Amino acid sequence: MKNLPLDPALFVQNRKRFVSQMAPNSIAIFVSNDESPSNGDAIYRFKQNSDLYWLSGITQEDTMVILFPDNPDPKYREVLVLVRPNELKEKWDGKRLRSAEAKEISGMGNVIWLDSLEAMLQTWIHLADTIYLDTNENDRKSGWLRTRDYRFVDEMKSRFPLHRYERAAKLMKELRGIKTSYEVEVLQQAIDITDKTFRRLLKFIRPGVMEYEIEAEIFHSFLSQRATGEAYGSIIASGDRARTLHYVSNNQECKAGELILMDFGAEYGGYCADLTRTVPVNGKFTKRQKEVYNACLHLHNYAKSLLKPGITLVDYTDKVGDEATKEFIKIGLLTKTDVKNEDPDNKAYRKYLYHGISHHLGIDVHDLGTRTQPLKQGMVLTVEPGIYIEEEQMGIRIENNVWITKTGNKDLMKNIPITVEEIEALMKK
Repeated sequence: MKNLPLDPALFVQNRKRFVSQMAPNSIAIFVSNDESPSNGDAIYRFKQNSDLYWLSGITQEDTMVILFPDNPDPKYREVLVLVRPNELKEKWDGKRLRSAEAKEISGMGNVIWLDSLEAMLQTWIHLADTIYLDTNENDRKSGWLRTRDYRFVDEMKSRFPLHRYERAAKLMKELRGIKTSYEVEVLQQAIDITDKTFRRLLKFIRPGVMEYEIEAEIFHSFLSQRATGEAYGSIIASGDRARTLHYVSNNQECKAGELILMDFGAEYGGYCADLTRTVPVNGKFTKRQKEVYNACLHLHNYAKSLLKPGITLVDYTDKVGDEATKEFIKIGLLTKTDVKNEDPDNKAYRKYLYHGISHHLGIDVHDLGTRTQPLKQGMVLTVEPGIYIEEEQMGIRIENNVWITKTGNKDLMKNIPITVEEIEALMKK
């Protein structure tokens, strides 16, 4: 990690939250992600299993976290398993964690080496009645690659068929959906890095600049502020390309008179920011661009006002859709006749706003959390309505990150410039 060390209390608290939900006399085992090959003898940059990171803060490959709160031997009630440092491998790939370093990061008191785990694990399994195993159950996951966690499930069930098995992912979805104050502090650091980067871009953007040059400025700014890097591939979409939601080519020239939609965020300490702003390439909105932008900003603020404990994302999206219908009539995109004749299953406003308004945010950009149950205090979500007009070759999206509080929400991006006037003033400078 490039970031400064995090408070291990974050991970200590996360483990306590998980253990409090475990059944009596049960053991939970979490394994790290695979090292994934690319081409030749190269591998992709390693990315830790999000659940294992949430429990330990360890980003190293070949790691395991084992939680057995009812173990008769208190020493082994929580165990961090690491690959033993190897002098030859370290000459090629760099230093691996020592026991003391891992304890300092994770706040775990007991570290054992992977090559000495086998005998101890079998004993612990024989003592337990229930085994929690983890799988990636993110609702947005696509593809069915047999990853390491699924292969570990197969192995354990084959070796110990008579135990009761439970899904750790079911607990993780509930727990990771609610952010602690420790987590929000780290997330705020990622957001603050993103804020400074956006302000830098407002001074950099001009007619003739290439989208990839803006992308390069983002990456440089992130790394210079100790971010791990991008939380996801930056979307730098000028002109009509802004209507492509996940545009990542970032290879075209930004021209005077166009808007440029930028969707980017820093990753810091494992937590992801997610910002979208749309600005004029030449620093000045046209009358029509300003009209559509302000309509989008109205929807953004309206949506934000709805996010509070008790509302479901389904009801929330419907309410924002109703407000979008009113706004689209005001700015000439829809007529009352369009609305009167709309398909209830594909409402008229969907022609110009064809994506969801919010998603959970945290260690994953599309983080774990309910999509059907009422929202709860502590959840962090994006707010990101957009307006995409094919006839005018225009796309506008405005996105902030909010933390649900007891009575409403706290905008974690409230200091980032968002109005037409703020953006124009900073671009003029």
